[in-house]
Amino acid sequence: MPTTVNGKKEIPFKGVNKYKPKGTKTSPHISSCIDYPEDGNKVVKNLREALKKAGLKDGMTISTHHHLRNGDAVTNQLFDTIKSMGIKGIRWFPSASFPVHKHLIKYLEDGTIHHIEGSMNGPLGRYTSQGKMNGTGVLRSHGGRYQAIQDGEVKIDIAVIAAPTADPFGNATGDRGPSACGLLGFALADSEYAERVIVVTDNLVPFPCIPWQIQGNNVDHVVEVNSLGDSSKIVSGTTQVTKSPDRLLIAEYLAQFVEEAGIMKDGFSFQAGAGGTTLAFAIFLKEKMKKKGIKARFIRGGSTKYLVEMLEEGLTDYILDGQTFDLEGVRSMRENTNHVNTSPFTSYNFHGKGNFASMLDCVVLGATEVDLSFNANVVTHSDGYLLHGIGGWQNCLTSKCTILAIPSFRDRIPVIVDEVTTLVGPGELIDVIVTERGIAINPKRKDLLKIMKKSDLPIKPIEEIYNEVNELCGGKPAKPKINKNKVVAVIKWVDGTLIDSVVEVEE
Repeated sequence: MPTTVNGKKEIPFKGVNKYKPKGTKTSPHISSCIDYPEDGNKVVKNLREALKKAGLKDGMTISTHHHLRNGDAVTNQLFDTIKSMGIKGIRWFPSASFPVHKHLIKYLEDGTIHHIEGSMNGPLGRYTSQGKMNGTGVLRSHGGRYQAIQDGEVKIDIAVIAAPTADPFGNATGDRGPSACGLLGFALADSEYAERVIVVTDNLVPFPCIPWQIQGNNVDHVVEVNSLGDSSKIVSGTTQVTKSPDRLLIAEYLAQFVEEAGIMKDGFSFQAGAGGTTLAFAIFLKEKMKKKGIKARFIRGGSTKYLVEMLEEGLTDYILDGQTFDLEGVRSMRENTNHVNTSPFTSYNFHGKGNFASMLDCVVLGATEVDLSFNANVVTHSDGYLLHGIGGWQNCLTSKCTILAIPSFRDRIPVIVDEVTTLVGPGELIDVIVTERGIAINPKRKDLLKIMKKSDLPIKPIEEIYNEVNELCGGKPAKPKINKNKVVAVIKWVDGTLIDSVVEVEE
């Protein structure tokens, strides 16, 4: 791994819970009401004017959020505007990117954007993996992003916050309006720490915007546009319940494991991702809870209609939502006071006084690869291409029982491998692997091995599943052709240290 990334010295990964930071949190410069209108009206005529007033210059760091997911139109419009102003060398600091942001490749090519520090999904990931980006990409978890801002690792010059509803003062919310996307928690740190904050909305309401998820006291300018994008696209192909028999079997195994392991009991808590298998797991778990009369204290979201149903049917006291994955989740957040919007600070920030993630009894996640030491990868595939972000995945590994639900192979390529292509999560934090061909429990979890000893579930050593799948798939896949001398991106651990790097894939 490199010791310097984009001109900045980095600290290498020291092990789980082995690095403790020192110093104080960063802060923006002191503002004064002298510089803002007394009537509270911060509206300017367009994005170009707002960027000009915010002092946009070459080489600045510009942040955006991803709550609109693949329906986001603001980020593309933002960089169209930056390009038209002749600005170069921007460090783009998104909370995540999506295929809709393929539009920005031309700005990476012409130098408008120097590099990306945030997830590089789809086309942007492929572009980066091919060694075409001028700088080095930096991938952080959702909590790691918040940590990087508050610790001063990343200084945001201008934050641009797409807000489905806002008032002229800058108070903003995401739970209502024509482009409602739920909460705006991933923009919270941006609003608090950036030097200049611009709120962009397509639903400008009279002061006050209630409720406000972003406080106007942190906002410099407000811009009204025709549309933020298409909020229906917060639902993507990965947020649909699987119809695959193999994936449904995995989901059934998951629910049975959670029940038999004694995790499912009154007052328990869990988090499941929004992938097809984990959505099916939530459905199976719901039926088991109803049958046994069990109620959860809270469920951590990404919220979906399936979690909303559990809340509305009295199967949980609260949804503590970090990201809204469908429009039913948006409706629920707007209407139900027990559907609570949270941020990466409360949920995931490792440099805080505790967070929600470690309080979870169980979390069910996915992965692109898992190796024989239970190490896991979520950002690249075995072909070496960088095609996913970390999201909250790393942060969730601190739960009391971390379960990875994965198929044993994809497109005849084994998912359980001898060594992961990219290390994103250390195996000591991963407790259980559930595949359609068996369930592997980490040997360090002697308690789970003992509890599940008499289960009729197919509990197997991970090596047995590995050998079975390799035989089925005709052996190990060929390693990708890579340029080991060119690092295209680095992976941060939750404490801000470097845990691995991604190198160029040669065509």
